[in-house]
Amino acid sequence: MGAERKKRKIRRMNEKKFVFDWDTQEDTSQDINPLYAKRHANQMLGRGHLAGIDLKEQKKQRAMFYEGLLNERRTAVEVDRANELIDLEKAKDRKVAWDDRHWSDKPLTEMKERDWRIFKEDFSISTKGGNIPNPLRSWAEAPLPTKLREVIASIGYKEPTPIQRQAIPIGLQNRDIIGIAETGSGKTASFVIPMLVFIADLPKLTEENQNQGPYALILAPTRELAQQIEQETAKFATGMGFKCVSIVGGHAVEEQAFNLRDGAEIIIATPGRLKDFLEQRILVLGQCTYVVMDEADRMIDMGFETDVNFILDALPVSNVKPDTDEAEDPDALRAALNQSEKFRQTVMFSATMPSAVERLAKRYLRRPAVVTIGTAGQVVDTIEQRIEFISDENRKKSRLLEILEGSKYEPPIIVFVNQKKGCDVLSKALEKLGFKATTLHGGKSQEQREAALAALKTGTKDILVATDVAGRGIDVKNVSLVLNYDMAKNIEDYTHRIGRTGRAGKTGVAITFLGKGDEDVMYDLKQMLMKSPISVVPPELARHEAAQGKGATFKNKRKEKP
Repeated sequence: MGAERKKRKIRRMNEKKFVFDWDTQEDTSQDINPLYAKRHANQMLGRGHLAGIDLKEQKKQRAMFYEGLLNERRTAVEVDRANELIDLEKAKDRKVAWDDRHWSDKPLTEMKERDWRIFKEDFSISTKGGNIPNPLRSWAEAPLPTKLREVIASIGYKEPTPIQRQAIPIGLQNRDIIGIAETGSGKTASFVIPMLVFIADLPKLTEENQNQGPYALILAPTRELAQQIEQETAKFATGMGFKCVSIVGGHAVEEQAFNLRDGAEIIIATPGRLKDFLEQRILVLGQCTYVVMDEADRMIDMGFETDVNFILDALPVSNVKPDTDEAEDPDALRAALNQSEKFRQTVMFSATMPSAVERLAKRYLRRPAVVTIGTAGQVVDTIEQRIEFISDENRKKSRLLEILEGSKYEPPIIVFVNQKKGCDVLSKALEKLGFKATTLHGGKSQEQREAALAALKTGTKDILVATDVAGRGIDVKNVSLVLNYDMAKNIEDYTHRIGRTGRAGKTGVAITFLGKGDEDVMYDLKQMLMKSPISVVPPELARHEAAQGKGATFKNKRKEKP
């Protein structure tokens, strides 16, 4: 009673001693430490429980006692009613469990709004715009003509990619689309398949109407991408009885004009050469009603904005969609025009959406549906990105040889450099050491470019040394390694470079040599590595001053053509 209570000493903030007195309530480790989360109870005597008493058995006996008491007092009617309520509860639980099945266990007719939301989350699909149709779950459920479905099966397309799942149903509604998807995501098929359905409903090309030009036009920024799209489109179009022709620079105008003598339903072109054809009246676009702009951001970067505007302004205006809610309603669009005619459909695909691309979309697209797969400008999750800090040129060469001489990476392999001269020098050095290397850059003629790509695809050459010309759209199958011998000058080019590997769901590796002159992209590179689930930010990059924040970027006034 009269004993003095010991006061706890209050520690002053200026004392430098560490006090070990703490209260158990101050412990913050209970959530993560298994010793605290699962406390070990005392076990002794009898049946392994405290004092031989089984708490579970006691609860069970108590429940049986009360149940017996209730059974004695209840009438037969009350017992039947209780059993009926239990059965109803069980039936309700079964129904909830049945409705909560995963979308993959349900037929299409039983899919609810919640299932479609989960489906889109599973494939990282996000959409903007009114009246967006539900995505495709499989090719078998796609509302496509039987002949086209057979062509898809013969090509070997087993499951649609995320961009195909959402873009194809929208395209089939005659809607304008802006597709923002990663490189290597199967974009080509996502606009070619609706295009073929669109053309199949139009009158066949005859001697009377073939001089009015193609029904569909695909614009691509580079010759290589245009020819890549032509090869992919031909797989579908030939089986449907349609003809596709490419118009690109590097080939004789007379030869390409000769290919158009019998007309073509589909034309794939680069903006510069197509503008020449239109100005010389070799080609007209009098009946062109389906337009695709692939890699729109790259076309703008390469200075083709004026050419693209010229081409799109040359299209007929009689079938331009109204800029009203009707443009989002497929039934209203069909009612507005005769069944034999169709409104112009404009599709734009881009990895990023800079302001110039948005300006282009605002001018030529009517109430477009925006489909985004993943995050705009992001690299696919199947690419492992590795960074190595090497400033010395000799060390870079020796490290490159170490990687190539190891048996870890199977050909084909793509090595990126920033300048044409460095491209040729590095390729010759590799050939002297016994490697089968070839080059691809802006100084090569079209025939040389095609020969280099063909050699890599057929296995005649194992290594392609290239500038950013090959960074966009070139689809070489099974590239196991992309090596950035010189780091790209901006993160967009880096994204497209490493997008040559890890395509169509396969895994790939991208190794980048970073040096003193790459400070401008270090912050963006660090952010990209942090977003990748299979890549690690090296300590040198994480600690580097230039990687701590996005500073002002310095650009050389003199820029060599890649």
